[in-house]
Amino acid sequence: MPDLIYLLAVLACPIGMGVMMLVMMRGNHSHRATPSSGDEVARLRAEVEQLRAERAADQRSTDAPSASW
Repeated sequence: MPDLIYLLAVLACPIGMGVMMLVMMRGNHSHRATPSSGDEVARLRAEVEQLRAERAADQRSTDAPSASW
């Protein structure tokens, strides 16, 4: 009987890990992209371009030599 308890204790971790992997893999298949995600991607790309333009403008203004003495 004590041998069975030790065997269950040793096998609990790998069996639990396998069960968690199966549950996580099953959960990923049920999540599908929505049709509106294309609109969101376009909006995010526009935002990235705007931020890049602002950063480039900031770099140009800091690279220019200052005329104030």
